Amino acid sequence: MVSFIRKWRGELRTTFTGHPQAIPDWVLALAEGNDPGYHRPGSAVWAVHGSMATIISGIRVLLTQSLHPGALAGVYDHSAFREDPLGRLAGTIRWIFTVSYGSEAAAREATAQVRKVHRFVHGTYTDNQGKERSYSALDPELLGWVHATYADSFVSVHRIWGGSIPGGADAYVREWAQAGRLMGVINPPETVTGVAEEMDRWYASGELRSDARLRETVEFIRNPPLAPSLQAGYRILFNAAVASLDPRYRELLGLRTPHLGPVPLPTVLPARVVLAVVRLGLGRQSSSEKAARARLLRLGVT
Repeated sequence: MVSFIRKWRGELRTTFTGHPQAIPDWVLALAEGNDPGYHRPGSAVWAVHGSMATIISGIRVLLTQSLHPGALAGVYDHSAFREDPLGRLAGTIRWIFTVSYGSEAAAREATAQVRKVHRFVHGTYTDNQGKERSYSALDPELLGWVHATYADSFVSVHRIWGGSIPGGADAYVREWAQAGRLMGVINPPETVTGVAEEMDRWYASGELRSDARLRETVEFIRNPPLAPSLQAGYRILFNAAVASLDPRYRELLGLRTPHLGPVPLPTVLPARVVLAVVRLGLGRQSSSEKAARARLLRLGVT
């Protein structure tokens, strides 16, 4: 039993960090730097990103972002998500946590590295009217969609499975707008209402689409190549992410809330149990937060 738990914890850490035991160098580097960072203890960002609910948020973000054919084309044509999904996940986590917990200099450097990669992510796709459209991962409009889906997912999921947010959900959206500006988003929304209006605008635009490429991507997100010990828990969290979606997007994605025949199955409590187990495996405080607190202590910032 002890060996099984040790193996499970290793597989869990590998999924999020790429290594079963060691703390990645980029996490240790969060203790470095000579400024407090964009976000500090007691901030809305620390409260939301320090919650295990971010796992469900991440699944929801991937599903929602895929609805834009330009965003999907960028991932589909230029990403190794099929060959190395955990590597792509680790890269995304690295950027989010560096902006959340690192110094301002580290956050800007991490963002610059992402944007450097994004320079090569461009191409064309066919829109809903059958016209060929160009896309670029550096396009502020497309980045606006990505940012809006991120804010929408993290707020929506945290309301169900997270705790309280200092300053409320608007504070989180306002604080995380800084990440959008770093990435090149023009005037990112700073309130929950603003995010909802942005999402409504995209839905009304007619640019979102359901097609064979989307269905393939959704199926991959539904059944990623995880270790067998993680698959049952992931399925519960995937169902939770689906249940939290706006019904309009759930329909476009071709998904439905879990049912046993005509009877809907619960999603909130099972997901809460899985998240509690994951927290036991990873620890109550992330290594990123510990490194950030070490930097702040060195700088004399409370």
